[in-house]
Amino acid sequence: MRPFRPVTLSAVVAAVLLAGCSPQTSAPAPSTPPAAASTARVAASDHRAALASAVDGFINGYFQRNPVFAANAGKHAFDGQLPDYSPDGLKAMAAWLHAQRNAFAAFTDDQLDAQGRFQRDYVLAVIDGQLFWLEDSGAPYSNPAYYTDALSPSMYVTRPYAPLAQRMAAFVSYEEALPRALAQIKGNLKLPLPASYIDVGVNSFGGYASFFKTDVPGIFASVKDDALQARFKASNAAAIKAARDLADWLKAQKPHATQAFALGAEKFSKMLQATERVDLPLDRLEAIGESDLKRNLAALQAACNQFAPGKSLKACVAKESADKPAGGAVEGARKQLASLRQFIVDKDLVSIPGTEQAKAEQAPPFNRWNFAYIEIPGPYENNLPSVYYIAPPDPSWSKADQAAYVPGKAALLFVSAHEVWPGHFLQFLHANRAHWKFGQLFVGYAFAEGWAHYTEEMMFDAGVDGATPEVHIGQLTNALLRDVRYLSAIGLHTGGMTVGQSEQMFRDDAFQDPGNARQQAARGTYDPAYLNYTLGKLMIMQLRQDWIAAHPGPNALKAFHDQFLSYGGPPIPLVRQQMLGGKVEAKLWTQGEAANAGTAAAK
Repeated sequence: MRPFRPVTLSAVVAAVLLAGCSPQTSAPAPSTPPAAASTARVAASDHRAALASAVDGFINGYFQRNPVFAANAGKHAFDGQLPDYSPDGLKAMAAWLHAQRNAFAAFTDDQLDAQGRFQRDYVLAVIDGQLFWLEDSGAPYSNPAYYTDALSPSMYVTRPYAPLAQRMAAFVSYEEALPRALAQIKGNLKLPLPASYIDVGVNSFGGYASFFKTDVPGIFASVKDDALQARFKASNAAAIKAARDLADWLKAQKPHATQAFALGAEKFSKMLQATERVDLPLDRLEAIGESDLKRNLAALQAACNQFAPGKSLKACVAKESADKPAGGAVEGARKQLASLRQFIVDKDLVSIPGTEQAKAEQAPPFNRWNFAYIEIPGPYENNLPSVYYIAPPDPSWSKADQAAYVPGKAALLFVSAHEVWPGHFLQFLHANRAHWKFGQLFVGYAFAEGWAHYTEEMMFDAGVDGATPEVHIGQLTNALLRDVRYLSAIGLHTGGMTVGQSEQMFRDDAFQDPGNARQQAARGTYDPAYLNYTLGKLMIMQLRQDWIAAHPGPNALKAFHDQFLSYGGPPIPLVRQQMLGGKVEAKLWTQGEAANAGTAAAK
């Protein structure tokens, strides 16, 4: 088990130096009387204990109010329960979060040591993020995607945490609670809704209905319990009807749909500050994204000059995409996982703290709005598999679009790296072993997606699969996809970009097939934080550069990765403070600024 390291030695030394030096005199400070020192130690101990107690109280209270989160973490006393989505329930959740924020903000810097300040700030960041989505974003009243993760029944049907009969009983309880939750969601949604929000709701809730009808009965057919099977028959019929009714109701709103999805510049900036502690001006953030897009397009041109000389970038990417994985995307991904893990071991890139493996499977019908994702058991589970899910193409698309949706082998290699080795799966192996339970439970968007996306380029740089031009094109098409997400998020929510313009940008600058381009542009409307893939990656790359400059050596890269992953999953500016000292800040540069900084450093 890896130790939780909330503060580096350099930060401790800096704190000691600051505490022991006076700017007014060079004489040593008088020693503290023994009785006073003893009292100070007791007071510090009391504050540490009070903070720890407050964190435990927050976790327990959060579980009570978010039972699906608790059950997914492995607290199966919450199995089958759903949150209270009524207006009173949402107000009560907001009031509780505000009270918790006040309680943690009351712990002052002078009461806490460096570890305590980091933990307090981590908790405050989680609370601020929760409050943004609940109160500021408007999502509970307009965006079905706000609810879909917390309604997923996946753990009961795919995760063997208990005998099948026990999981069936939990699933039945979940289905019995589902019609009420769906009615509350319908009551919360204020018409008219943006068109893309309607689509994600129709696909998600319609997917639930299809899954309950087609797949679930077979999963539980072997359970020999007549009473439970009777309960299941009734609950399944009611859940199918409730999910289908909500999907149909949403579909009926399409004639009245709007394009009013934009958060606006003020809320978008508040989202970044509240959720990721990033406070850079939007024009600077946009310039950073444009610079990274330019960097990756230049690299793509260089790779294509070798892989497909004389061809356009579009034709070059099409050539890479035409080399499909044998047996389809799922089978191709299964073959890639073992070689990716071995490459990490051979190159000694990052510690692998365990023997767990991840399986690759086809995504269930209710969760196919993105090409790939991974489900990882929570920190309270033991010896359970993780599942890397890959969505098939939408059967309503043309045959050509369905065929184009399956990536080439090289592009899929970096999807597999992102989701499993050394991306999300490895990151959660580290997070689930963090000594601080809060850090195991609450992993932020930019930390998780930034790390996973960062590892794609890191693996190519390390030479994965021979680092051929074709492999490089696979890595770069994934990077360009995330660059366009970054710029689309800013454009869609602050710059008047239309969904059609975003879709065209995905096709022109990220070379996406029509189906993926449609999915990605739509996602930007209801997932404005999907710029966090590139934002997190660039913050990690900058932190790596700065940390290795201060800690050079033959094993510096692995040491950086292991220390970075030891914190759980806080906002990256908090990690930067822990690893380098100084203030909490988001530091990332445009390509030109980075080059200038390198020139200045060389001088």
